[in-house]
Amino acid sequence: MTSIAGIPAHQLAAAADDNMAVHASWAQERLPGARVLRDGGLVLVDSGLPCDTFNFVLRARLDAGVAQARVAQAVDHFRRAGRPFSWWVGPADEPENLGALLRAAGLEAAESEVGMAADLHALPAEHEPPRGLAIARVRTAAQVRDFARLLAGNWTPPDAEVMRFYEMAAPALLSEDAPLWLYVGYLGGTPVATSELAVGGGVAGLYNISTVASHRRQGIGRALTLRPLLDARAAGLRLAILQASADGLGLYSGIGFVATGQLTEYKPPGEGAR
Repeated sequence: MTSIAGIPAHQLAAAADDNMAVHASWAQERLPGARVLRDGGLVLVDSGLPCDTFNFVLRARLDAGVAQARVAQAVDHFRRAGRPFSWWVGPADEPENLGALLRAAGLEAAESEVGMAADLHALPAEHEPPRGLAIARVRTAAQVRDFARLLAGNWTPPDAEVMRFYEMAAPALLSEDAPLWLYVGYLGGTPVATSELAVGGGVAGLYNISTVASHRRQGIGRALTLRPLLDARAAGLRLAILQASADGLGLYSGIGFVATGQLTEYKPPGEGAR
């Protein structure tokens, strides 16, 4: 790992974990039927929905002597509930053999992504989006539905649980103090792309950057990446983090992000990558 803007690598990794915890839990904490367990050891997020997009375990800071028992307890929670989930492991997670403990508990590695970070002050001052693209920060229930429909469309058939989650979470997400900023890109009035910025851990975190297949490779994803980053910089934030798939590395590197480590998603057998 490397330092960004003078911030040591271990602090970047910890800030990224804290940020992801906000992304993964803030809305769920405000949903009826959801459960968020947060202590010094880990964060467990159970949305109450049968959808691993919104059920997580993350930010593990477990002493070696209790780690196996805590892993078993968390995995058993979702088994008893009968809900799918994912457990994310990054460079700051402890103990060092956490991945082995998860495999011993019956989970398997589903996919890995590259953690990246950028100095927001090194971004371009302005960015001209592709012609005809209007980027809206989500402020209305109709825009939340547009955001949700685009995300749900990442699965075939579209995931109805994604629509259900955002319908329930809309009042919280539209509140003035929400640390989750949603964006939708409209081309000729048609929603074609999304992004989300989470404010937490002292950094800005990018998530849910997505463009419909028919409009990719037109600069829309870049525009939906830069707009929230520029908003975050205007709000006084200095650093940004994200998790990149192999397909996104070139885009994010071109904007100024550098790799800081690897994150691996673990799931129960048979669930695989979504």
